[in-house]
Amino acid sequence: MRWRPARLVDRSVETPSATTLVLEVPDWPGHLAGQHIDVRLTAEDGYRAQRSYSLAAVADRDRITITVQVLADGEVSPYLAGDLQVSDELEVRGPLGGWFVWRAAQAEPILLVAGGSGVVPLMAMVRARAEASSRAPFRLLYSVRSEAEVYYRDELRRRAREDQGLDVSLLYTRTAPPEATRPARRIDLHDVAALGWPADFDPTCYVCGSTPFVEAVADTLVKLGHDPRRVRTERYGG
Repeated sequence: MRWRPARLVDRSVETPSATTLVLEVPDWPGHLAGQHIDVRLTAEDGYRAQRSYSLAAVADRDRITITVQVLADGEVSPYLAGDLQVSDELEVRGPLGGWFVWRAAQAEPILLVAGGSGVVPLMAMVRARAEASSRAPFRLLYSVRSEAEVYYRDELRRRAREDQGLDVSLLYTRTAPPEATRPARRIDLHDVAALGWPADFDPTCYVCGSTPFVEAVADTLVKLGHDPRRVRTERYGG
């Protein structure tokens, strides 16, 4: 799969440590919700560095969207989130991945469980559902440290009100806002049982986050009777 030139056309701040970038990629072939791309930077001295990023939305003609979480010791993310300016160029390769994807033809209930920045590919699925006018029932369980770290906060609130068949639950792990009815804690079996789909509904489950988060949630889903073959996982590290 060849590298393609890409140009930054827009950027917006999601949280103090995350930025959404809109890239224009000529002749982009399109992609499925849940897929990702490789991003490559080349320095003046020829040094190259590349990282993988989930696509955050359906393609808008030749425009694609990613959300970059800055890593304190990162080599690529600080540049993308802080230094890359509109009209600057880089290279992308993709789309990549074919298992952790949602297709508009899927009519079964969908359970999305995100930990932190793992919400990015799941948000792409929420947006793709709306774009396709799908009636598949969706439930998103989004585990995040505090309200300040919620990605796509305003859009999620709007979609929870307006997108029929979409339920959004924010589960805070460190600090919960005053209006929250659930105390701050890690996501647990009770949360998944109460807010997710019952196993006998045969939902397809998508879980994305850190490796410990994904393993814990996947194990919980199996304990609750979900078919392991219908539990799809994506991990972004330890």
